[in-house]
Amino acid sequence: MPRESGAPQVWRLPGPPSPPRITPSRRGGAVPGLLYRPAVPADPEKAAEIDRRLEAWAGELELFPEAWAGDFAGFRFGRAVVLQHPGALDLERLTVAGKLLLAENVVDSCYCEAEEGRGGSPRGLGGRLIMAQSALDPYHGTPELEEEWRHGVRADGPLRSYHWALKDYAAFATPSQTGRFVHDIARLHMGYLAEAAWTEIRYVPRVWEYLVMRQFNNFRPCLSIVDAVDGYELPEPVYARPEIQRITALACNATTIVNDLYSFTKELADPAHLNLPRVIAADQRCGLKAAYLEAVEIHNRIMAAFEEESAALSATSPLVGRYAAGLAAWVSGNHEWHATNTHRYHLPDYW
Repeated sequence: MPRESGAPQVWRLPGPPSPPRITPSRRGGAVPGLLYRPAVPADPEKAAEIDRRLEAWAGELELFPEAWAGDFAGFRFGRAVVLQHPGALDLERLTVAGKLLLAENVVDSCYCEAEEGRGGSPRGLGGRLIMAQSALDPYHGTPELEEEWRHGVRADGPLRSYHWALKDYAAFATPSQTGRFVHDIARLHMGYLAEAAWTEIRYVPRVWEYLVMRQFNNFRPCLSIVDAVDGYELPEPVYARPEIQRITALACNATTIVNDLYSFTKELADPAHLNLPRVIAADQRCGLKAAYLEAVEIHNRIMAAFEEESAALSATSPLVGRYAAGLAAWVSGNHEWHATNTHRYHLPDYW
């Protein structure tokens, strides 16, 4: 049903399905019918070493309380980055990729997610995120005010995580690569704010509106670093080309829908939480099973476009081909991490 002009229409999310439909069909494995490519297997010893380093780093900076240790272990940051960056130049760069991933999750959990004991909330989120952005994009002013800003960054765990993770990244990335990452974190924060605004007014977007938001609130900062982690640079004039930006966005959007699909069952516990199947169900007035299967189809079409367009671009330049292969490896590794992380995810009984 089309909307009338004027104020946005507020729709209610559909309630959770009956209990038999949320019974997990299995604790691991790929979503049936999902288009994906196999990932390069992760070296368990390398993943364990990165986890050890990240745990030590988080403890040194006091990034989260001991009560969160189970969530840290269950996330399996080391396995995630080993899967996502199979072409990494060395263990140090993989570790920094893990630090950035960990920092992004600390900021999201502490500032955005309204979970018990985490402190996140849609209310006032803009103020918290602008401080978070300043931990990456430093404040410049009088010496006295700069010192007050530095004290504020040192005093807050999420800000410390951003600040020190970026410092380690900038030690091997070029200024252009570092600036690219900082810009993409700002895009991420814009997506956080859009989702928070909708939560505050209980607005359920149309499907296209939701996917626009998710093009900002997605994994792009993680994919921004594939060339630096692999030990080379896709030059800024090449990276900025519209066709390169498009394959980057397609890869990021495909991985974000993967997250929605694997998180779906877990998120049913929160009736206000937005994900693609729930938005489709509200927009198209259909059941959650039909909406979930439609979300798989949307993912597959985006993924197919990424593969087709990145293959065509790869034929034009070995350097572009290397970058496109890095994006594809991240997409495959990220899917494998979701499909096998039974601590966090399981699938609905829709097949």
